[in-house]
Amino acid sequence: MAKDILNVGGFTIKKRIGTGARSTIYLATDQQNNTDVALKRIIFERPGDSRVFEQTETEYKVAQRINHPYVRKCYKLKKIRNMFQVTEMLLSMELFDGKSLEDSPTLSLVDVLLVFRMVASGLNAMHQQGFIHCDIKPNNILMSKVGSIKIIDLGQSCKNGTTKRRIQGTPDYIAPEQVRRKPLSPRTDIFNLGATMYWALTGKNVPTLIPKRNGTLIPKKNDSLGTAIPRNYPAPHELKKRIPIRISRLVMDCVKDNPAQRPPNMMTVISRLDLMIHSLIGSKIKTNKNASSNN
Repeated sequence: MAKDILNVGGFTIKKRIGTGARSTIYLATDQQNNTDVALKRIIFERPGDSRVFEQTETEYKVAQRINHPYVRKCYKLKKIRNMFQVTEMLLSMELFDGKSLEDSPTLSLVDVLLVFRMVASGLNAMHQQGFIHCDIKPNNILMSKVGSIKIIDLGQSCKNGTTKRRIQGTPDYIAPEQVRRKPLSPRTDIFNLGATMYWALTGKNVPTLIPKRNGTLIPKKNDSLGTAIPRNYPAPHELKKRIPIRISRLVMDCVKDNPAQRPPNMMTVISRLDLMIHSLIGSKIKTNKNASSNN
């Protein structure tokens, strides 16, 4: 079996480095240019896999339009056919040595804000090209040991203004308009980002319109009628006293039920993060100076 997968579609597979939705990620070498890549391999095994094929093709097409250091690049998409049916897909991607935020070590408050400032910058680049990510969550943000990040998994991405026929997203981070199947916009990514920041700061999740049951999306009754997200959950600074109110307020603004009440665009989020980062770093420098003068 090992010999069967050693060389596939012009790639030499070295080792498995991860798994995704119905896919396996390998460290591989592109035989054409002898460069190492992350190779996503999907094999058609059942009818539902056609959806994974569609998402993989979407990821490749969107990534081709985005050129930003914080968004993972996709190089080649190879389809392997048997007769007239695609039975396998290979997507070669930028190799990045990092772990997901969920698996990363504990960070200081400043470092958390710096990470999300980078994520917001990558998302803003997508928005400028007319695309939205639609699935920002801890597992779709990789961070290296030196603190650089990559936004990954563009398979659910779509053009600004798209209305999807079915609900797509991750229950703990999904925006209300994704569940209600309303037009999606950069403010959808702002909600996803805010929900991810809430988790990073508190270790808890904001309520969404989809409770998580065995990892399955199960909409609550009457969601299509406009049910609102419950408002009886605490802001980050109420859970963690060390979190400044301004940071807490930004997070809660991002996860407003009504998209029109969220920050208007990702640049606004970036500007507010910049002010908070500079304020925290300035306070830290001042504290260190005072400590030195007292000594």
